[in-house]
Amino acid sequence: MQVYIINGPNLNLLGSREPELYGKSSFEDYYKTLKAYFNTTTISYKQSNNEEELINVIHEAGNNNACIVINAGAYTHTSLAIADALRSVKVPAIEVHVSHVFARESYRHISKISASCIGSICGLGLYGYKAAIEYFINQPK
Repeated sequence: MQVYIINGPNLNLLGSREPELYGKSSFEDYYKTLKAYFNTTTISYKQSNNEEELINVIHEAGNNNACIVINAGAYTHTSLAIADALRSVKVPAIEVHVSHVFARESYRHISKISASCIGSICGLGLYGYKAAIEYFINQPK
């Protein structure tokens, strides 16, 4: 099994950006933990602050028949292009958010990408990524 983790804008700042919301661990450190834990699963990771790059990685995941775990950051609330890209590839995607978006500002309550995903996880911190990967692994083949 292959899983692509795709992180959007500002998620490169995890660990230093608003640690009261996002925690004190960098995603790069957590990615190493995920790769060690899921050592029989191929996990690829891409973070970009650029919408075009995120769309290209979604297409790549689709071409590689890989499951997608996506935290589109602020693009979650604005990007029809990312929603269309997720809908266009024939692979499952799970939307993940580190913070509890529904306990935050009202504009964060609307996701443009949720309908293009098979599920959403929010508010569980970095554990949401692990939960999404476990879901994919435990699905009947």
